[in-house]
Amino acid sequence: MEKMQNEQHVLLSVKDLEVKFRVRGRILTAIRNISLDIYENESIAIVGESGSGKSVFTKTFAGMLDSNGFIEHGDILFDDAELADTTVALTPAIRRELAAAEKKLNEHSRLEAGAATWREMQALETEKERRATLSEEELEKLEGSLSELVFQRTELFNLRQTYDPNREKDKIRQAGQQLKEMDARIKQMQADKKEKIAARKREAAADHDFQQRTAERIHALQTQYKEETSREITADQRQRNARLAREIVLSVGRYGAVKRRQATGKLLEELKKAMREGKNLAEESVCNAVFEPVTFRVRFLDENGDRLHGTCVLDLAKIKDATDWTKVRGTRIATVFQDPMTSLNPIITIGKQITSVILKHQDCSEVEARKRALELMKKVGIPNAEKRFDDYPFQYSGGMRQRIVIAIALSCQPKILICDEPTTALDVTIQAQILKLLKDLQKEFQYTIVFITHDLGVVANIADRVAVMYAGQIVEYGEVEEVFYDPRHPYTWALLSSLPQLAKKDTVLYSITGTPPSLYNKIVGDPFAPRNPYCMKIDTLKEPPMFQVSNTHFAKTWLEDPRSPKVKKPEIIENIHEKLVEAFNI
Repeated sequence: MEKMQNEQHVLLSVKDLEVKFRVRGRILTAIRNISLDIYENESIAIVGESGSGKSVFTKTFAGMLDSNGFIEHGDILFDDAELADTTVALTPAIRRELAAAEKKLNEHSRLEAGAATWREMQALETEKERRATLSEEELEKLEGSLSELVFQRTELFNLRQTYDPNREKDKIRQAGQQLKEMDARIKQMQADKKEKIAARKREAAADHDFQQRTAERIHALQTQYKEETSREITADQRQRNARLAREIVLSVGRYGAVKRRQATGKLLEELKKAMREGKNLAEESVCNAVFEPVTFRVRFLDENGDRLHGTCVLDLAKIKDATDWTKVRGTRIATVFQDPMTSLNPIITIGKQITSVILKHQDCSEVEARKRALELMKKVGIPNAEKRFDDYPFQYSGGMRQRIVIAIALSCQPKILICDEPTTALDVTIQAQILKLLKDLQKEFQYTIVFITHDLGVVANIADRVAVMYAGQIVEYGEVEEVFYDPRHPYTWALLSSLPQLAKKDTVLYSITGTPPSLYNKIVGDPFAPRNPYCMKIDTLKEPPMFQVSNTHFAKTWLEDPRSPKVKKPEIIENIHEKLVEAFNI
């Protein structure tokens, strides 16, 4: 199995992903530095308690984060050769844009000769600003206290709105008085902050020797910079700029004329900034980072008489344009949700809902779309598909509706199918049918399944690998046999111990004590430490690294450190193999 996995193609590679949400003036960190490779044609399950971040994690690479969510940092590299391959026709308009971009880059390249001087001038300006204001630590402390007080005021204001004016007048009066006091404190804190900054400015302005020395040095550097940036650029720079101009055209070629010109202007500004700072644009990583604020970079490969050809590394975490997601979401990454009635439009026929997706993403006629829709309906097990084609969702049972949702998700033959607890709303018999259907269709359509669930029985039946999530992190992952039969993280032990199928007669069903940590706060140490009966002192002080158990099995727990004491896993999950085989009919 290890050899097979090593030979598998990495379809999606998540690197150091951090996702945050703005919630009532505060920042909630839902995903905290997750790294995970997802392989082509595999089935991987994401498990954990509610609120652990399972759905948020998959929504990031489906482009479905809520409007208040954002990716703070990290990469989601999607290796799809068909999407990565890019061509742009060299029309007269494109040729003019290419020539204009190359001319601008050659002008900006003059700045590279003065990069060292420019950096020194910037350092002097930064030092002047640093002396004239509070340090980052001081500002962070002041703003943190102010932000916390504003949040408390908001919570109290919302609480006061819930009081009954007729029966709780005293509470309303008391809350009103507290709000006045909070407003006064907020106003005073804002005034104190402003006064501290003003005092620091006065202090800096009074240091005449420093001000004079800095002004003289900046003046000398400006003269030197002017002379350096008036020189002619080299032949190597011109050759590099010709390539960069082609990469600009390739990177914005999918846009309309107006948007293309806007994006080109922004890219030229970013490249000008990089040249001024002296960045090495010959390095792939540097060049990618320069393009990143505007769009993903398409690397130039070759050119013939009438077209440019390039390829790109698709980083889904860096997609800026909503129209770019239409080439990924649905066509390459599709999702099956928990409740089919929330996925289907109740006033549009089933056939229309399937054909509309096919017509949107595939180049075909309505007749061909209908034919493909009927084929899909038959593949997912809809009896009398021709007769049921014009029925409405309410005329289908829950299991049949879920089959239709699967048919819609597969209508464009995606590379990745995200299944977000698709069997939770169904009875046990139908659950088994849907799971079998997903596995059978996977063999035919050759897609990767990412299955989100809290049901370990589902995991045992459908997954090749499993990743256990807790408090926005993956704390253990590996092949199903490894995680089920040789779990290493105490949280995985607790999840397995709470399986009803493992409970003995006349015993209390195991439950995990405590609650997950607040994701508003910075978590110190192992997030599971407060609920961990095997907690060590280091768990409360330092976050554990991801320890390698085998070539395919990893666990994020200090118990895997060679220096830690040996701890026996709970008795209930000892010899778990036979129990699971019997319980889940594996």
